[in-house]
This record gives sequence, C-alpha cells and structure tokens, in this order.
Amino acid sequence: MRTTAASSALVAVALLVSGCAHAGPAARPPTATTGNAASPAGTAGPGGTRGAPAFNGTDVVWLQLHVAMAERLLPALDLVPARTTDPAWRRLAAQVAATHRADLTRARGLLAGSGAPATNPHEGHDMPGMVTAEQLAELRSASVAALHRLLAQHLRAHLTQAVRVAAAEQRSGAHPAVTALAAAVVRNGTAALARLDRLDPPPASAGVR
Repeated sequence: MRTTAASSALVAVALLVSGCAHAGPAARPPTATTGNAASPAGTAGPGGTRGAPAFNGTDVVWLQLHVAMAERLLPALDLVPARTTDPAWRRLAAQVAATHRADLTRARGLLAGSGAPATNPHEGHDMPGMVTAEQLAELRSASVAALHRLLAQHLRAHLTQAVRVAAAEQRSGAHPAVTALAAAVVRNGTAALARLDRLDPPPASAGVR
C-alpha cells in the first residue's frame, strides 16, 4: 500500500520533472487531495461519492499537467496538413493528434470528477515538453524542410516528457482510471517516439532516454 509520504514525494517529483516547481501555490492540487493515496473502504474520495475510488495529489497534478501539455502540442500538429505534402509526416501528425485529443477528453473528464478547480494552474507556463507561443509562430513561418526539423524536435521533447511524467503517475497515482490513462500515454507515447525516430533519427549525442 502506498504511504502518504511516498505519494507526497511523487507530487514533488512530478512538479520538478515537469519544470513546474516555479509555478507557485497555484500549481498545487486542492488540499483535500494532496497526499491522499486512498480513502478508507466505504468512504468518499475527493470529488467522488461514497465507496468510489479516490484521487490523490499525484493524480490531480498529473492530469492538470497532461491537459496543459496536450493543449500546447495540438496546434503545432494541426499545421502539418497545410504545410507539407510528405505522407509520412502527415500520417504521424494525424496519429499523434488523434491520440492526444482522445486522451485530452478523458483527462478533462477525470479532472471534473476529481473536484479540482476548473482553471488549469499550468496555463501560461512554458515547461519542458510544451510548445511555446514563439515556437508555434516559428513553425507557422518555416519552410517545409525547417518545419520537419523543428516539428521533430518539439514532438520528441513533448513525447519524451509526457512518457516520463506519466510513468511517475503510474507508480504513485491512486485512481484506477487515471493510472490507466497514464499507462496508455506511456504505451502510445513510446510507440510514437519509435515512429518519429524512424522518420527523423535523433542525434547520436542524444543517447539513451
């Protein structure tokens, strides 16, 4: 059984790994959920009903982070159909976008059920794995060759970070539906990275992830 200390530590790790430690108090999940690894049998979890699975702090932090990361990536992927005729790039962008949109719907629904505030505390923060406004503008004005290069760079950073943080949720999350979503993110993100590496091999200096 996970301890409160272990769960609290994972919340801190998730924040640090995501580069969000500087975000301040607004980035913290509701007090009622932080460190709540599981509710006693027959009691209600945060935002839930009596006997329903509980959300702990790691669940809430990860869901908020996943939503913020996906919302930043999708506009970049949506540029691809109009900016390149390369079938491999169009196929990869479409596959990743479809997966992220489905995951985003699931994550938003879970957040609504968790009792967390509707406003995402990560909105406006540029963190590892997020496509910034400047990078999106650069993609919009890039030549086709530059678009492929820049998109590969941003997509690789996003997928690598998304898999890393989702793996942390798998280890210390409490709500079964949230950890299941994290498992899907790890599985789909790893597969997308493999497809990206075949399309645009990473630099030799990148080493092992």
